[in-house]
Amino acid sequence: MLKNSPIISISPEIMGSTPVFFGTRVPVQTLLDYLKAGESIDDFLDGFPTVTRDQVIALLEEAEKQLIATVA
Repeated sequence: MLKNSPIISISPEIMGSTPVFFGTRVPVQTLLDYLKAGESIDDFLDGFPTVTRDQVIALLEEAEKQLIATVA
Protein backbone atom coordinates (compact mmCIF):
# COMPACT_ATOMS: atom_id res chain seq x y z
CA MET A 1 0.00 0.00 0.00
CA LEU A 2 1.34 3.42 -0.95
CA LYS A 3 -0.77 5.46 1.47
CA ASN A 4 1.40 7.95 3.38
CA SER A 5 4.58 6.64 1.84
CA PRO A 6 7.54 8.56 0.44
CA ILE A 7 5.63 8.50 -2.84
CA ILE A 8 2.04 9.36 -1.90
CA SER A 9 0.57 11.37 0.94
CA ILE A 10 -3.04 11.42 2.10
CA SER A 11 -4.07 14.02 4.63
CA PRO A 12 -7.34 15.79 5.39
CA GLU A 13 -5.36 19.05 5.51
CA ILE A 14 -4.02 18.63 1.97
CA MET A 15 -6.54 18.59 -0.86
CA GLY A 16 -9.22 17.05 1.39
CA SER A 17 -7.47 13.65 1.63
CA THR A 18 -6.95 13.35 -2.12
CA PRO A 19 -3.87 11.17 -2.72
CA VAL A 20 -1.07 13.53 -3.76
CA PHE A 21 2.60 13.14 -4.57
CA PHE A 22 4.47 13.40 -1.26
CA GLY A 23 5.57 16.95 -0.48
CA THR A 24 3.27 18.48 -3.12
CA ARG A 25 -0.36 19.32 -3.68
CA VAL A 26 -0.39 17.50 -7.04
CA PRO A 27 -2.98 14.70 -7.15
CA VAL A 28 -1.74 11.31 -8.33
CA GLN A 29 -4.89 11.16 -10.48
CA THR A 30 -3.51 14.06 -12.51
CA LEU A 31 -0.57 11.92 -13.67
CA LEU A 32 -2.94 9.11 -14.60
CA ASP A 33 -5.15 11.54 -16.52
CA TYR A 34 -2.11 12.82 -18.45
CA LEU A 35 -1.02 9.29 -19.34
CA LYS A 36 -4.54 8.22 -20.37
CA ALA A 37 -4.73 11.27 -22.64
CA GLY A 38 -1.54 10.16 -24.40
CA GLU A 39 0.70 12.76 -22.79
CA SER A 40 4.23 11.87 -21.76
CA ILE A 41 5.81 11.86 -18.33
CA ASP A 42 7.89 14.83 -19.51
CA ASP A 43 4.70 16.74 -20.36
CA PHE A 44 3.37 16.03 -16.87
CA LEU A 45 6.62 17.08 -15.21
CA ASP A 46 6.70 20.29 -17.25
CA GLY A 47 3.24 21.15 -15.95
CA PHE A 48 3.94 20.12 -12.36
CA PRO A 49 7.57 20.94 -11.52
CA THR A 50 7.11 20.17 -7.81
CA VAL A 51 6.85 16.47 -8.71
CA THR A 52 10.14 14.74 -9.50
CA ARG A 53 10.81 12.14 -12.17
CA ASP A 54 11.91 9.79 -9.37
CA GLN A 55 8.49 10.12 -7.71
CA VAL A 56 6.69 9.33 -10.97
CA ILE A 57 8.89 6.32 -11.71
CA ALA A 58 8.58 5.04 -8.14
CA LEU A 59 4.79 5.34 -8.33
CA LEU A 60 4.62 3.47 -11.64
CA GLU A 61 7.00 0.76 -10.42
CA GLU A 62 4.97 0.24 -7.25
CA ALA A 63 1.71 0.14 -9.23
CA GLU A 64 3.29 -2.45 -11.53
CA LYS A 65 4.36 -4.60 -8.57
CA GLN A 66 0.92 -4.44 -6.99
CA LEU A 67 -0.84 -5.24 -10.27
CA ILE A 68 1.39 -8.24 -10.94
CA ALA A 69 0.93 -9.48 -7.38
CA THR A 70 -2.85 -9.18 -7.73
CA VAL A 71 -3.10 -11.22 -10.90
CA ALA A 72 -0.35 -13.73 -10.16
